[in-house]
This record gives sequence, C-alpha cells and structure tokens, in this order.
Amino acid sequence: MAGTMHPTRIDIPEEQRTRLVALLNRQLADTLDLYSQTKFAHWNVKGSDFIQLHLLYDQLAEHLIGHVDLIAERATTLGGTALGTARMSAKASTLEEFPATSLNGMDSVKALADRFAAYAQSTRNSIEESEKLEDTDTSDLFTEVSRQIDTDLWFLEAHIQEA
Repeated sequence: MAGTMHPTRIDIPEEQRTRLVALLNRQLADTLDLYSQTKFAHWNVKGSDFIQLHLLYDQLAEHLIGHVDLIAERATTLGGTALGTARMSAKASTLEEFPATSLNGMDSVKALADRFAAYAQSTRNSIEESEKLEDTDTSDLFTEVSRQIDTDLWFLEAHIQEA
C-alpha cells in the first residue's frame, strides 16, 4: 500500500511522484502529530492564562488540521496513498513527544513553541526537497503551510518573550 502508485495523467514522472509522496507522507505524520499535541495542550492547560491559551491552542489546531487535508490530498493527487492514521503518524513522526507534565500555561507554551519551531524547519526543508524534485505545486503547498506555521509560532513566542 505505502509504495503503490496509482495511475494519473499528471505529467510528473512516476519516480519523482513516488519521492514526492514519501516527502508528503513524512510531513503528514509530523502535521498530525503536532495537531494531536496541540489538542493535548488545549485540553489540559492549567493556570491563570487558561482561557487565553485554551482558545489559542484551539485556533492553532484548526490551522494544523487544514494543513493535514492539503498535504494528504496532494499525496493522493500525485497517485500515492496518504498514510494518515493516528498509528501511522505516531510511528513516522519526527517530533518530540509533548511532555505530559507541561500543563502549566507558560510551560505548555514553551513545549508547543519548541515543536512548532521543529515543524517549521521540516516544512522549509520540504519546500527545498520538492523544488529539487521539480514540483512547484507541492513546493507552493509547503510554502503556504510555512507562512501559517511561522505566524502561529510568533503567537506562541510572544507569550514567552520579554518586552
């Protein structure tokens, strides 16, 4: 299933499409993992900033779930299979696990900021990889994700930066 490519009339050679689908699935795993970690923080955050962070984390999760769909659908558009179950994602994710003890408001912000920063870096790497594979559409998709992730990271970092 993972290596199976379906026929398509898209004019990208199958070897390139296979590598692009693998790239998209790697990023899909990280996106789903970051989504679930963000929801974990949303459900469990504690402290005087609870309502503000609870709402922020829900907004960040909404952005991520939108990215999940874009990435998965691009993989299938290219003739691949989107490997996006929770188990598949957990097994393939490159992100560190969210520390279950980081429930205090600012501790949770720092933990999420670390993971959003790692995800932002892997997204930029995916832009470069898809450009090398001469797929401007996939590169553009990752650029769209990158812009939003950088903004979301800024929202997180603003809580822990000094004025």
